[in-house]
Amino acid sequence: MHRRTFGAGMLATLGAAGCSSGPQIRRYNGPPVTSIVVNKGSRKMYLLNESKVLTEYKVGLGFAPVGHKQVEGDGRTPEGTYLIDRRNPRSQFYLSLGISYPNSADRAHARSLGASPGGDIFIHGEPNDRADRRRAARVRDWTAGCIAVTNDEIEEIWSMVNNGTLITLRA
Repeated sequence: MHRRTFGAGMLATLGAAGCSSGPQIRRYNGPPVTSIVVNKGSRKMYLLNESKVLTEYKVGLGFAPVGHKQVEGDGRTPEGTYLIDRRNPRSQFYLSLGISYPNSADRAHARSLGASPGGDIFIHGEPNDRADRRRAARVRDWTAGCIAVTNDEIEEIWSMVNNGTLITLRA
């Protein structure tokens, strides 16, 4: 996947020598990421400092990506403005950053349809399971509604993005 990054020398590996448990988390020393923008139509995600693009990534989306996520299981990736609200270093995917979907409007809309809005929407790496990883490699949009990047990219994103960062997902 092609991406443009800000300062290749900005990342340094942390961790004790010889430590083999879990991913190597990197330290980012560049300008802070103040927001994330995902353009679903172009399958691009941008990490920004104010209005300056620091880096961009090609992304995979939910298996039915057109439109805003309505209900659990619809395969859509949400649209709207949310926050990065949690981290999971032991995800079924290689690292994941949680998105605050559903918000109160999402819950109310799903309730009006008599359904659950779903949840557990993340930016994440590749599946840890080998068979799932092979399946994901064959299709462009393979998640249940999340935003997928490569394992190297999620390590970089993990190091650059703090909890509380605004994320806007656009059609």
